[in-house]
Amino acid sequence: MVSITSPANQSWESLSFASTLYLCPILDALLEHTPPALHADLRLGLQEALVNAAKHGNQLDPSKTVSVRYARSGSYYWWVIVDQGSGFSYPAECRYPDLHSSDPIDDCGRGLYILYQIFDQVLWHAEGKEVHLCKQVERWSLLSLLRRSEARN
Repeated sequence: MVSITSPANQSWESLSFASTLYLCPILDALLEHTPPALHADLRLGLQEALVNAAKHGNQLDPSKTVSVRYARSGSYYWWVIVDQGSGFSYPAECRYPDLHSSDPIDDCGRGLYILYQIFDQVLWHAEGKEVHLCKQVERWSLLSLLRRSEARN
């Protein structure tokens, strides 16, 4: 079951769900007010963060929930994802992958790598049980325009 609430006197919205890997309706709700041009990247990044919370944090225990608060502030989109697991100590358990290494990237390293590539800010809190993700839209739009301009030349 998914529940969405809007906290009083704040622009943050909230969504919570029992630990599951069926994330389509949850991702749709989280992306509803984001620019369509960013949907593919944001969907991948949010999916990785939500899977980490449900699978690694809550051990897919259906009695535990994943909570998400999300908001827009100017050109910034924020998501705060919280699980009820025991947390983790970054980078002790999940190293930032070395893409130049011949060692394959493990599942945990791959997910964290994706988060750091897609979002402009990735901040860990509550001993790894809470992650704050931020995407700046104007920055993305400017970089996109510059890349298109360079590609034409």
